[in-house]
Amino acid sequence: MKHAFLIFCLLVLGFISCKKENQENKLLAQHDIIDTIKNVTIHVMPEDLLENQTDSVKSYYKKFKNYEIWYDRENREDLIAQIENCKYEGLNPEDYNLNKIYNIEIKRDSLEKEELLAYDVLLTETFEKLATHFYKGKVNPKEVAPNWDLFEKKTAVANWLEEAIPTNKVATTLKGLLPKHWQYQQLKRALVEIDQFPTSTFDSIRFIKKITLNDTLPTLKKIKERLFFWKDYKRKDTLYTAVYDTITFKAMKRFQTRHGLLADGVVGASTIKALNYNKETRKQQILSNLERWRWYPKDLGKQYIIVNLPEFMLHYVVDQDTVAERKVVVGRPKRMTPVLSSKLSNFVFNPTWTVPPTIIKEDLAVEAAKNRGYFSRSRITIYNSKNQEVSPVNWNSNKPNNYRYVQTPGYNNSLGLVKFNFPNSHLVYLHDTNHREIFAYNYRALSSGCVRVENPVVLAKQILSSQEGDRWKSGEEVDKIIAKKDTYMVKVKQSIYIHQLYWTCWMNKNGLQFREDIYNLDLRVYSKLRS
Repeated sequence: MKHAFLIFCLLVLGFISCKKENQENKLLAQHDIIDTIKNVTIHVMPEDLLENQTDSVKSYYKKFKNYEIWYDRENREDLIAQIENCKYEGLNPEDYNLNKIYNIEIKRDSLEKEELLAYDVLLTETFEKLATHFYKGKVNPKEVAPNWDLFEKKTAVANWLEEAIPTNKVATTLKGLLPKHWQYQQLKRALVEIDQFPTSTFDSIRFIKKITLNDTLPTLKKIKERLFFWKDYKRKDTLYTAVYDTITFKAMKRFQTRHGLLADGVVGASTIKALNYNKETRKQQILSNLERWRWYPKDLGKQYIIVNLPEFMLHYVVDQDTVAERKVVVGRPKRMTPVLSSKLSNFVFNPTWTVPPTIIKEDLAVEAAKNRGYFSRSRITIYNSKNQEVSPVNWNSNKPNNYRYVQTPGYNNSLGLVKFNFPNSHLVYLHDTNHREIFAYNYRALSSGCVRVENPVVLAKQILSSQEGDRWKSGEEVDKIIAKKDTYMVKVKQSIYIHQLYWTCWMNKNGLQFREDIYNLDLRVYSKLRS
């Protein structure tokens, strides 16, 4: 009886579902209608035209009861204008059928009905493509760097279209999908500015030796021309002399500052490399960065930490105000730090360090096989699969992955005095370091993937001071915890997002800023963007 009743219920539910679907189908368009206000005929979309379309296109027309969507001239003109203007976002208008749409729009009033409705589908497909690319970029980040792990940006094109068409807000809707971050807006300014530079092809300047103040070399003529091109050098009267004079020295320091180089005025290999970039390459860099900003979260949060990997800097932002900045060390090119978004979950003070598999394979196994004193020097304890401590004498160097390696906490621990944890699938985190001297280096892509932070205890205190209660206000509680030398975890109660991002250029009051593309991603993005 129970089974019979269940079957009866399923049949009833099936009947109700079919009846509901039939009712919905009856609501779909049956006849053309006339909009008397706009004096236009709105045509029914024939089934045979829609049956070969994608599911998404079918869903858009279903939202409009299977009537044509782009009957209103204002909506069409707005869409065409946004296609034209997408060049200011670093996109190519021809990717969105611009010339094809131009040619059809001019003769739209004389089109046969079948051609008219095919044009309507083209406009709908173009809106979908443009809206999606505005909202989350044209290129799939995973095709550029598989270890990127950003928050998923889900699209709802049907809802956007349904809202935009009847209210004549196509332009407003599309512009609302673009990033609102000030960095993105500044990059758009950078794109305009780079286009104002004259078109040029540079002969490469060869690096032979370092050039310092008052040196005289024929190469200096080319260097001055390059500085003049980028507007760091202002004086034309000394442009063609081969002397490294004070004017050139000051201009070089401005150039070095804009490129994140050590601004000492000394012309070394890194400075020559930056001087050899031409306008076209720099423009490609800007376009790649605009695309990456479309991948990033639309809202970074009220409080967040941004680590810009090529800049080697951390920025702590609260209510759109940068309240702290720190130098960082990021992964070297062979061990790239992943680009990701997450949320800060806890601090671990006096952390132990469990050696990760990559470092076991490439560092620990090699060094310890040469000299087992490596373990005592590094304060690393060996554990077997049963969590039993193993003496270095009994360690099997042929099977290093059969063990777990843990470094005791302390000031000289590889993670230093504090670790910033946040959920991610890459086993990375922010942390202190026992090699604090490397923050003095200008190039800091030197880690094994995690991000090392300069003066992280002070930053942790600053973040904790905003938590409820008086315990963390002064920072003294953190000092007491560290002094005990025991591992201690503190949960972060407020929502603080972590964004490890990658941008190699931007614009500020000092002009165009460029940084070395440490993971060689700009050309990869640009190639896919223009493919």
